[in-house]
Amino acid sequence: MADSKGKVYLIGAGPGAADLITVRGARILAQADAVLHDALVTADMLALCPQAELIPVGKRSGQRSTAQALINQLLVDAAGRHRLVVRLKGGDPMLFGRADEELRALEDAGIAYEIIPGITAALAAAASARRPLTRRGVARSVALFTSATAPGEPDIVTLPHCDTLVQYMGGREAMVTARKLLERGQSPDTPVVVVENCSLADEHVFQLRLAELETGLAACSGPVLVLIGEALAAR
Repeated sequence: MADSKGKVYLIGAGPGAADLITVRGARILAQADAVLHDALVTADMLALCPQAELIPVGKRSGQRSTAQALINQLLVDAAGRHRLVVRLKGGDPMLFGRADEELRALEDAGIAYEIIPGITAALAAAASARRPLTRRGVARSVALFTSATAPGEPDIVTLPHCDTLVQYMGGREAMVTARKLLERGQSPDTPVVVVENCSLADEHVFQLRLAELETGLAACSGPVLVLIGEALAAR
């Protein structure tokens, strides 16, 4: 008897701009019967799959969002109704994308899946700012981190020790990061680049110092990525 369950593709949508999704990702998206998509996936990106049932499952910091357990169930249910289901995630599914929970749910339900990577925001932000994350003789290690935690989990206590730090979802937490770095002896003049709405038409790039970051990012209202380290200094 043939398996009645469909196949699920976890696809990285990239940093935001529709033309930064991979060719493979766009091809599968155009074939999808159903697409479960994040809140930050743009209308231009969803225009690549006009044939699909669109199921919003957005999770945005500080706003009402779909609980992860419900997203898992919606994903399993969609695979029971459709041949090809896409879980479309901003950036890359395997980095701060809650992929582990969703893959576990698919595996427990016996549903086949494939993962198609996307351009993660750290690399897109570095390209937008024209600041390499590594620089010969200056920076040879990079740490990607977030202070966002699941409900009931403690906030991050220690920061990575790397030449370049990239903080995801760092808007409100950037001040705490700056203060902790200054407390452990980092120079107040350490270069910082903040990229808001990366790769989109309303993208903004700000160059500042670590001491300025400690005062907050009042000028930013959209999603931001914070890059810190000597590699971010202007050429």
